[in-house]
Amino acid sequence: MDEIRLGVVVSEFNKEVTYPMLESAKRQANKMGAIISYVCYVPGSFDMPLIVQELLKKKDVDAAVTLGAVIKGETTHDEIVAENAARLIADLSIKHSKPVALGITGPNMTFRQAKDRIEIVPVRAVISAVNMAIRVKKIRKKKSLQLGKMKIID
Repeated sequence: MDEIRLGVVVSEFNKEVTYPMLESAKRQANKMGAIISYVCYVPGSFDMPLIVQELLKKKDVDAAVTLGAVIKGETTHDEIVAENAARLIADLSIKHSKPVALGITGPNMTFRQAKDRIEIVPVRAVISAVNMAIRVKKIRKKKSLQLGKMKIID
């Protein structure tokens, strides 16, 4: 299988959490033999969809990974940010027929909880993006499926 090329979008907001998340994502991509073609920074998680869309248009991006931390404040603003970012990011994946892994933690999360997820969330996001990109490529390479003989692609 060809190398998987990733575009990574990182929130600058809560950078004490998100920048170390990027390092975790880079280590995992390297471990899996994936190439990070682009790392793009955005002000916050809410700002990610536009850059994700631009990355998904690129021929040298097979999948995107988003990295952000939406931390609970005194209002429900965190819920609005996280839910809208997740919905728009999922829609972009379908629109462009390329996987986008949601590596955004929150909402309703404390700063401590966000710090506790610095390693595991980006690792899972990269694993998801790479595995989905591989599976999409397998499906696209298959010329036709015979009726009654459909097989699960792993």
